[in-house]
Amino acid sequence: MNERNVSYVTDMPTRSSRPARRIQVGSSSLAFRAWSPSPVPGSRPAPGGSAALPLVLVHALGEDSSSWQGVGPALASAWRVYAPDLRGHGTSDRSGPFTVEQFTTDLEAFLDALGLHRVALAGHSAGAVPAYLFAARHPERVIRLVLEEPAPPFPAARFGVPSSLDWDATALSAELADPPPSWRDALGGVKAPTLLIAGGPGSHVDHRQLAEMAALIGDCQLTTIEAGHHVHATRPAEFAETTSAFLGDGDGHSPA
Repeated sequence: MNERNVSYVTDMPTRSSRPARRIQVGSSSLAFRAWSPSPVPGSRPAPGGSAALPLVLVHALGEDSSSWQGVGPALASAWRVYAPDLRGHGTSDRSGPFTVEQFTTDLEAFLDALGLHRVALAGHSAGAVPAYLFAARHPERVIRLVLEEPAPPFPAARFGVPSSLDWDATALSAELADPPPSWRDALGGVKAPTLLIAGGPGSHVDHRQLAEMAALIGDCQLTTIEAGHHVHATRPAEFAETTSAFLGDGDGHSPA
């Protein structure tokens, strides 16, 4: 970790009751949350202690790291869990560019700044795209990958952005409406075992396109939790249970 590029600010005001921290990533500053086990005094260390591997959660557009607060503590029973605010979201810097490529670059810089060399990644909605792009570009660094209702990388994909945000002012609107072919190509480069979670008929994302995405990834399990687009928020217990079963014990061992 390069200490010159890392700084922390505690007790930042956010909409979550859990304060976020801030880390300097190059010329930008990203806020993030972290969850880890709280062992009972006198007990043996929990599997998710300092020896546990990190799990990084990437939120959707228009949200921030607090969207994971319903599942973060449960996932932290075995993993060290981190959730950054993407630039332009939460209390991270508001400077652009606001593109998927920039989000992917930020994700890599975030991991490097925290010294997270091998991780499990989970991304929701459009936040799943930088997660799988990073996994494809750095297969040696991603142990497992979870894609929750990912934005399909197909032209004219049935995928919307939050109406409360003026994403027309950014490149994101055009990217999501007409993704570059490199997004689809990247799926074939993902080497990590992958879990793709679909939200069922209550979601606006076309299940057939999610199935096509899963087929393009070499080792991918497709499962449906009928909760609509926001699976981890609508059915947090089931999301955490399904994700935990897939991720395993947090020490690099595959689940049985």
